[in-house]
Amino acid sequence: MVNKSTDDKLVLGIPKGSLQDSTLDLFARAGYDITLSSRSYFPGIDDDRISPLMFRAQEMSRYVEDGIVDVGLTGYDWIRENNSDVHEVCELVYSKATSRPARWILAVPEESAVQKPEDLDGGIVATELVGVTRRYFEEKGLNVKVEFSWGATEVKARLLDGIVDVTETGSSIKANKLRIIDTLLTSTPRLIANKKAMAVEWKKRKIENIAMLLHGAIAGKQKVGLKMNVPKVALDAVTNLIMRQLPPEKSPTLSPLADDAWVALEIIVEEKIERDLIPDLKRAGASGIITYPLNKVIP
Repeated sequence: MVNKSTDDKLVLGIPKGSLQDSTLDLFARAGYDITLSSRSYFPGIDDDRISPLMFRAQEMSRYVEDGIVDVGLTGYDWIRENNSDVHEVCELVYSKATSRPARWILAVPEESAVQKPEDLDGGIVATELVGVTRRYFEEKGLNVKVEFSWGATEVKARLLDGIVDVTETGSSIKANKLRIIDTLLTSTPRLIANKKAMAVEWKKRKIENIAMLLHGAIAGKQKVGLKMNVPKVALDAVTNLIMRQLPPEKSPTLSPLADDAWVALEIIVEEKIERDLIPDLKRAGASGIITYPLNKVIP
């Protein structure tokens, strides 16, 4: 058994499995260098007050609730599945594939006569999310047997009466010729903490710092920085163009150049805006336009 958290270390739970790589990348962009050794559940980190552990996301909320882990990342779905009594620090919208939330959906084969959940009364459904699925059918007053699925859940839709499975893009549902008849739960990753750990002042501050930096890393991934030189005669045209793309409270940064007739201008914009904005900036008079990625954006 892993030792429970101590007073001198913040035990950080990293989800092992499908969220592992995207979580390690997120921490790297937040400024934490987490190193893994082969088959190890005890990663290294460049912070001597943090002690990382790796657990499956499915187990994380239980270990946080029990105090084995002070703070960890897992999906909202597994918090619900385990009925865990934990402190939710923040939502973190990132995932293994896209920035879309994961959806746990009730699906049947395309050729099935089932059109709505009530049509499954007396049937059998397979899923990894057993507790949530059982409560879903119980709340509807339906007698549906819910079996645990060890994997390849899509295949079992034709062996049983239906499945409850997780999807982000819906591609696997289409590939297996399944039809969605309801959504049970929408889930995003959450940073959760043990309630007793949150009562320890230095741990609480450390957890809040981690949350702030992770949020900044997520925001930074979605934005880019733009630098450019602008002649003062074109400054109004360029800034008006920029302000149409920025929130009212966000203004470009202006700096003087050696040539008094020019200024340097710098902004941060959504990455999806950049490709349309740059040609317009060039036409409005900006030159020497440079774009650069951002590790973190802290509001």
